[in-house]
Amino acid sequence: MKRSIYLLSILLLLITFFGCKSKETESSNADEKGNLLITVSQEQFELGEMKLGVPEEREFPETVQATGIIEVPPQNKAVVSAFIGGYIKDTPLLIGDQVKKGQLLLTIENPEFVSLQQNYLETRQQLTFLEAEYERQKQLIAENISSQKSFLKAESDYKGKLALYNGLKQKLSMLNFSIEKVEEGDIRSVANIYAPIFGSITKNNVTKGMYVSPSDEILEITDNDHIHLELSVFEKDIMKLRKGQTIWFTIPESSEEVFEAEVYLIGTNIEKNRTIKVHGHLKDEEKHTFLTGMFVDSRIVTSSSLKKALPSVALAEINNTYYALKLTAENDTGYVFEKVTIRAGEQFDGFTALESYEGKDGESRFLINGAFPLLTE
Repeated sequence: MKRSIYLLSILLLLITFFGCKSKETESSNADEKGNLLITVSQEQFELGEMKLGVPEEREFPETVQATGIIEVPPQNKAVVSAFIGGYIKDTPLLIGDQVKKGQLLLTIENPEFVSLQQNYLETRQQLTFLEAEYERQKQLIAENISSQKSFLKAESDYKGKLALYNGLKQKLSMLNFSIEKVEEGDIRSVANIYAPIFGSITKNNVTKGMYVSPSDEILEITDNDHIHLELSVFEKDIMKLRKGQTIWFTIPESSEEVFEAEVYLIGTNIEKNRTIKVHGHLKDEEKHTFLTGMFVDSRIVTSSSLKKALPSVALAEINNTYYALKLTAENDTGYVFEKVTIRAGEQFDGFTALESYEGKDGESRFLINGAFPLLTE
């Protein structure tokens, strides 16, 4: 009897022990699967507008980073200065005003202008006499009536005065004085300065009554009808550049929009900071309202490669690691996804390249829409 009670006790202890071990194992498996698997019902899938997809081959560009500014060609920018110093009499234009080529910009006053016109008129009168004397001496020397010395003196006086006359005439023209009016006796102390090109006033360095010298920059005019990119590329990337390559650029201070240009010229001189200048022409230039001097952040597309990729919305970055939801089971009631680690590459056009991922194979399907909330819960 005692032996039977003893065997029964041992049997109950064994049943209890193995029962506890079984429950412990079952709980552990559940915890492990709960960390790796996510179940989504059919209703949740449809309400969340979720979608399945496979990694697809996408073209990813290889680019070179460059920075620079918006600029215009040298012929589209003009600095206005005075050929002879003077006092600003009138300057009606402001920065931003648009001017046409030949439009009056300002007037400058100087008593020297009067003296210059007087000298021109006096020289002109003297030239008439000297020319007549030169022609007379030439005739006399031909007839052996006059001496060679008299002829050479008449020739020297005439040609010297002619050079002075032409020089004074050129100075008056550069100061925009009308030669015809000066010869009529219309002498003025004020000279007009006209716009050399079409464009907008971008700098105004003077005020009324201010004295300016020939070396002073009075105004700057910029024609923005043709603008381009002036980029700086580091020496290590120079060998990758070719004419005609696409440039993507942004104006980070004003917009996140990406604009497009192409490489037009590549410099042949390395600057002191070990960069080379790259000149880029904009596409659809007339649609933009860029201003010269704007800072540009750009990427020059040097080549491209095909890589497996998923839509960027299918991935979630958690603690510097990327994850995606890979489909492991599917039935009438719903879907089961496995949370897998992804080694993500570059991103382009809404897709992220997949360098590697757990369980990689050609048949894997992923949740490509609606995955982010499930991954970050």
